[in-house]
Amino acid sequence: MLQLSSTLSKTLGRGSSNTILRVGGASANNNPYTRSGLIWRWAQRWWRARGPTTASYRRGLSSSRGRHLIRPKQQLLQTRAKGEDARGIHTHESEKGEIGNTIYALATASGRAAIAVVRVSGPACLNVYSSLCPSRPPPAPRKATLRALCRPNSPREEVLDPGALVLFFPAPNSHTGEDVLELHLHGGPAIIRAVLFSISTLSTPQVPIRPAGPGEFTRRAFANNRLSLPQIEALGDTLSAETEQQRKLSVQATTSGLSRKYEQWRKMLLSARGELEAIIDFSEDQQFDTAPAEICSSVVSIIQELKPMIQLHVDSAVRGELLRSGISLALVGAPNAGKSSLLNRVVGREAAIVSGEAGTTRDVVDLTVDIGGYMVLLADTAGLRKAKLAGEIEKEGMRRAKERVQGSHVVIAVLSIETKDGNDGSSTPYLPLPNEVLEVLREAQDQYKQVLVAVNKTDLLHLPPGRTLPEHFFNQITSHLPTLPQTHIHGITCTHPSPSDGIRPLLATLTQVFAKMTAAATDNDTFSTLGDAIGTTDRQRRLLEECMSYLDAFLDRIAGEGGEADVVVAAEELRFAAGCLAQITGRGEGSGDVEEVLGVVFEKFCVGK
Repeated sequence: MLQLSSTLSKTLGRGSSNTILRVGGASANNNPYTRSGLIWRWAQRWWRARGPTTASYRRGLSSSRGRHLIRPKQQLLQTRAKGEDARGIHTHESEKGEIGNTIYALATASGRAAIAVVRVSGPACLNVYSSLCPSRPPPAPRKATLRALCRPNSPREEVLDPGALVLFFPAPNSHTGEDVLELHLHGGPAIIRAVLFSISTLSTPQVPIRPAGPGEFTRRAFANNRLSLPQIEALGDTLSAETEQQRKLSVQATTSGLSRKYEQWRKMLLSARGELEAIIDFSEDQQFDTAPAEICSSVVSIIQELKPMIQLHVDSAVRGELLRSGISLALVGAPNAGKSSLLNRVVGREAAIVSGEAGTTRDVVDLTVDIGGYMVLLADTAGLRKAKLAGEIEKEGMRRAKERVQGSHVVIAVLSIETKDGNDGSSTPYLPLPNEVLEVLREAQDQYKQVLVAVNKTDLLHLPPGRTLPEHFFNQITSHLPTLPQTHIHGITCTHPSPSDGIRPLLATLTQVFAKMTAAATDNDTFSTLGDAIGTTDRQRRLLEECMSYLDAFLDRIAGEGGEADVVVAAEELRFAAGCLAQITGRGEGSGDVEEVLGVVFEKFCVGK
């Protein structure tokens, strides 16, 4: 026991030298029956056989999680008998008794089009074909065949579509893992309605054929192991992608090995848990090739190596969510600095009112725009100036402007070049830096937001070609914002569109900033473009964070509280951690509530997908 304590202390980097292996809640120092193998094993079996209402323990790491139930395999089998399938997934009502049904749906958008695709999946695909194409041989698998589709059981073989392409994909090598029939029709609404109605008339009690629900084709692909749950989530992102970067992200997530990675981690945790279970069950009456202390130390090392890899995926998920949901960008500046003019130039239309009167923008103007393939939530805010010079409405606008900056990922400060007249009648340009704007920018930098500065009205400077700002303007800005790179300072003019107006260089810098913000983090603090981890969704991120909390709890349990290492409860922490990974992939023990996730995911799909 003391050897185990010493080894674990060295592995965990703890200073305690008194930690004693404890199983089932009794201290080895005070329990006279600890060394009795028979009583020890009986106690463990009794502890594991306790029901879920009594076999619970308080999580020491996070009080918000409350009590977690410890369910043995016998209870898991009982819950599966109550309505779960072999993977531990609660069976959806539409699947009970209907998973063998044949389903059909229009797979393309409704309305008039050149081509419409009707998809059929299930064992009655060839029956549908033979009814629509009587006296014609079955199509060769995975080869397009030209056929005239007729109304079923019509005496004169009434033609529905004189020239349709028919494709047949026999199971299991199809999208759903079942027989799949695709009918590529002429896209007239009347033809589509006639074909769908004809298919519906073929249903019988012996061979049921029914319309598919939203995402049901993909649900069957998941049930037949043709797609994993992360791939399905990526497919949903593919259908909703609006920008180039969203498309790249969804394609990367669809073809990446995220599912294999998560399953590999889950098996690592199960293997580590098995090592601890062996110590619990057999350490008293059997000889191990490896000492129990070394086994525990090896398990701790595995967990400590796994945690940084999971953390990388958690960090990358936050970056990937920026691509899915959009990057929030706020324009701030003094009144009449040119924020609304810059907004109009970026979106390419008159989206905001522009006036020479200061304070024209009183509220936040929100727009969604594609900048360099990135979805950007662009906000034009009210001008910032001294509160004593503003009315009540303008003060509320400034409050909302500062609030929007707090919630933005990127901030662009628009400064305006002004001129002052000399005694000789000449005008000298200068750059005012309002304290209210500088204060907002400093707060944004303190919160690690990306800050850029756009100096407007550079046409007043009359600079030679190739130069956008004089050097003393750069120095003036960086003296107040020392951490701001000069590459983030751009001179622009919004009144005279031209190749030298500075708008394109500003957008190019923004695109570079977006690329860095959404790049996947790696273990050496560099960035890789759209790595596998960047495809991690918000749901997966939350489960990974929960998995991390269980791993932290495991290390705390194995290190011991009050000088005692509770191996039994530590093993349960590993089981819960593996269950979180099972919920990500939808496979394995612990994925029992994945059906709720499937319902949410597939409801977002269109019928026919």
